[in-house]
Amino acid sequence: MADPKGFLTTPRREAPRRPVGERVRDWDEVYVPGGLLPIIRTQADRCMDCGIPFCHEACPLGNLIPEWNDLVARNDWRTASDRLHATNNFPEFTGRLCPAPCEAGCVLAINQPAVTIKNVEVAIADRAWDEGFVTARPPERHTGRTVAVVGSGPAGLAAAQQLTRAGHTVAVYERDDRPGGLLRYGIPAFKMEKRHLERRLAQLTDEGVRFRTSTEIGRDLTAAELRSRYDAVVLAIGATAWRELDVPGRQLAGIHQAMEYLPLADRVCAGDLPVSPLDAAGKHVVIVGGGDTGADCLGTAVREGAASVTQLDIYGKPHDVRDEDVEPWPTYPKLYRLSAAHEEAGELGTAPAADADARLFAASTLRFTGDADGRVRALHLVEVDAARRPRSGTDRALPADLVLLALGFHGPERQVGGLVDQLGLGVDARGGLARDPGFATEVPGVFVAGDAGRGQSLVVWAIAEGRAAAAAVDRWLTGTTRLPVPIGAHDRPMTP
Repeated sequence: MADPKGFLTTPRREAPRRPVGERVRDWDEVYVPGGLLPIIRTQADRCMDCGIPFCHEACPLGNLIPEWNDLVARNDWRTASDRLHATNNFPEFTGRLCPAPCEAGCVLAINQPAVTIKNVEVAIADRAWDEGFVTARPPERHTGRTVAVVGSGPAGLAAAQQLTRAGHTVAVYERDDRPGGLLRYGIPAFKMEKRHLERRLAQLTDEGVRFRTSTEIGRDLTAAELRSRYDAVVLAIGATAWRELDVPGRQLAGIHQAMEYLPLADRVCAGDLPVSPLDAAGKHVVIVGGGDTGADCLGTAVREGAASVTQLDIYGKPHDVRDEDVEPWPTYPKLYRLSAAHEEAGELGTAPAADADARLFAASTLRFTGDADGRVRALHLVEVDAARRPRSGTDRALPADLVLLALGFHGPERQVGGLVDQLGLGVDARGGLARDPGFATEVPGVFVAGDAGRGQSLVVWAIAEGRAAAAAVDRWLTGTTRLPVPIGAHDRPMTP
């Protein structure tokens, strides 16, 4: 520890956000550029260097958090970058997008605010790029083996980079016109500007990864053709089969899935479209779903100039502090959190019918009603108790010109005759593609990484899966591996 008393003398300070009135007028990241640098060394000094760092266990990557906290506190950014990249291929992604289960597992969090681990991580990553510490690392020799990675989200990219550095020739197939998966078309730019993705893709390209975009395996190239061209295949196709809302009126125009809405906004930011076909400008928007995807829709609708935005969460309002009897430390607790989008909605008063942050908790959708042209005009809801039973007399309607369904996902897409059917893969009880503890399917040489096998999860788990699956592929191809294995295919987060 650079300062043994830092956790006693220094209060927690997080990255400052730009003023709401400024940031909702653009799509730039919400944080003040360079705002971490004046505070981050003393924040890193709050790390206790505890004897058993539970932040390691809470992070599936096994990030060496106390080590790089100490290095930042001592102003040794290069070594901090080396230790960070030793376990994480893309720390600027996780530092922006991960909800930081490591902070929930911080020993300091037992009775004080946790160390700002996520902020320290992203500060190291950004400093590494600014100082030129991050460079391409092509392999010294090639094995002559070839691997196809299907899907270019964080799991696919991590697997591709690890396998390329091991000396294999890797091609990444992506059905969209640009690589990145949900990082490209799903995560709004105000959460992560696409320049961070672009420079990682450039690094991978310089290391030897080949990208094949606008190619859907199972349609443009059959699974049999893919297997005949490559020695091994990694399926990192995500869990993009969205959940539906089966209530009366669902067929009305103006009701869309969140992942139909968010990619269009990303395409506007990329210059592909002058305006989104689902633009929320001047509309009363209701978002069904209380998770991060719903919050992304909220921030997007606010920036598009919606007349009002309300977000429905079927769960009751969480507590402000951890309930140790229900969610003991070091598990990740369900707490009331104010994201940047909720802060914006609250300050701008976008949802007069909802709570201050635009959310209606313990609210369940009953039906939709529309006009004579078949367009949605109202969402009817009812309050529910903890068991999701309706509370008598709480029915009401919200004006709705645009409804966005953010209800999560239940597994990978499975078109009849598509990739999964062509390979003859089964599914497990959770809806993911079936695989053994070593990420291998029943089809020789075919492996599954990321949400396709795990189910809907976090970016940090996706990267861990990609790294671990790469090690399994390397071992299958060569009989041994020196690649790290941070997790097993069936490992799960700590739960109460």
